[in-house]
Amino acid sequence: MKAGFLLALAAFFGFAHAREPHYTVMPVDTRRDDLRLFLDDERGQPLHRLKRLEAWLKPQGKRLRFAMNAGMYEPDYSPVGLYVADGRERAPLNLAEGEGNFYLKPNGVFLVGADGPKVVESSQYPALAAGVRLATQSGPLLLHHGTVHPRFDPASKSRQIRNGVGVRGDIAYFVISDNPVTLYEFALYFRDTLQCSDALYLDGAISGLYAPALRRYDSGPKLGPMIGVVE
Repeated sequence: MKAGFLLALAAFFGFAHAREPHYTVMPVDTRRDDLRLFLDDERGQPLHRLKRLEAWLKPQGKRLRFAMNAGMYEPDYSPVGLYVADGRERAPLNLAEGEGNFYLKPNGVFLVGADGPKVVESSQYPALAAGVRLATQSGPLLLHHGTVHPRFDPASKSRQIRNGVGVRGDIAYFVISDNPVTLYEFALYFRDTLQCSDALYLDGAISGLYAPALRRYDSGPKLGPMIGVVE
């Protein structure tokens, strides 16, 4: 069965997964699925791990359909950039210069507001901030209006397990590579296979996925922000 047909079925049924060579794709219909950001528990203690997030939700009568890490974090596990959960900004937009992937401009913000999901260049966020339900800032942008980030090298030898998010209409595609890939290869997957015009890199090396339907329960380093669909 072709990849495009699988993804079309996933979008039609609201939430599904499509298994692709080298990538796992979790489409989220933001009109129907309860997509949320997570950082800490009711005592303000970082949740750190995807499995602990599931355990924390269970006494509340909720479960995770899927979850993954949702952006870069400081040594204390606080977000490096913008973090908005349940309509409340907990960390401000970061437009500073610096070293590392987060600061490889243009970087960007994934958000869900009244007009659905978007991936935007970071400096565009303030004009869209009103009514935003959730937002996480990371970097670099993988795609901006269909164009691959200008700093990505097609001949790069830097390969990591990577995860990111792209948007097409009301569907947000959360993707993790099953094998180490370059940033350039990752961007092309969003553009050419998922047909997204805008996509954001969330992180690499520490990337993990919690997906019970796939019997996948990744564990690894402690995490900062996490994102997932709750039932």
